[in-house]
Amino acid sequence: MSDKALRLGTRRSKLAMAQSGQVAEAVRRVTGRPVELVEITTYGDTSREHLAQIGGTGVFVTALRDALTRGEVDFAVHSLKDLPTAEPEDLVLAALPVREDPRDVLVARDELKFTDLPRGARIGTGSPRRMAQLNAYARAHGLDIETVPIRGNVDTRIRYVRDGELDAVVLAAAGLHRIGRIEEVTDFLSVDTVLPAPGQGALAIECAAQRADLIAALGELDDPFTRAAVTAERSLLAALEAGCSAPVGALADLLGDGQVVVKEMRLRAVVGTTDGTRMVQLSTTGPVPQTHEGALALGSELAAEMLAQGAAGLMGERAH
Repeated sequence: MSDKALRLGTRRSKLAMAQSGQVAEAVRRVTGRPVELVEITTYGDTSREHLAQIGGTGVFVTALRDALTRGEVDFAVHSLKDLPTAEPEDLVLAALPVREDPRDVLVARDELKFTDLPRGARIGTGSPRRMAQLNAYARAHGLDIETVPIRGNVDTRIRYVRDGELDAVVLAAAGLHRIGRIEEVTDFLSVDTVLPAPGQGALAIECAAQRADLIAALGELDDPFTRAAVTAERSLLAALEAGCSAPVGALADLLGDGQVVVKEMRLRAVVGTTDGTRMVQLSTTGPVPQTHEGALALGSELAAEMLAQGAAGLMGERAH
């Protein structure tokens, strides 16, 4: 590989720029080459419509992938949870670095925890998945909440709370970590309460399939455990024929013996109606997949069980 600067395609948002900057620094370390950020505006950044109406979080991806295909950038960084499960033939996920905290968090007024919110509390989120699980938890525990659909970047969402329009908003822990605002969290939501989106907390580094030299270099940043876990989660999402904005939560975590020896992988998943009245929640545990195919099978098999229990009818319109 030459000494010419590598061009990293990124969305313009503060969060995207922060995480792309962190990846750029890692790529500089492993390649010895300078990396320049190329800012790209996506339809998801400019549209004010709710994500579910414009095709889900995949709308953040198309412009970046187009720039890759046209050779305007050498590689791109995505939040993995935004990526559609179908990978274009001419592109490849060269690296999935070590995953950040996958949990959802609450930023609430008066430092409140979720279970301390007052009756009728208004909680903002743009995610049907979060709405479904928050409403289901509230229903099961006698809490009275109202989930309110919102859009906007982290600043905008937190401002709804600071200005008193909402009692709380739900965000991803990983994003707040990456922009240095994790201290604003008032409650970390247990994955037993809210399962994250498939791939949440993980970044995807994507480049053109014919760039063998670049794929090899970027592969230095790949974490095999992260790849196995998110492959299982995304396989489940694909088998459910659900898009990125469907009310599907999934998390594959690694179970060890307490001595750092990882023995098994547990995959948990949930599908529910956004009002929380109907949910299908299942899990499976098995040996840590040693191959890509094994991780795919873990997800697709759990999805088949969920479909057998009526999951399809809870997702609204399925992606095809």
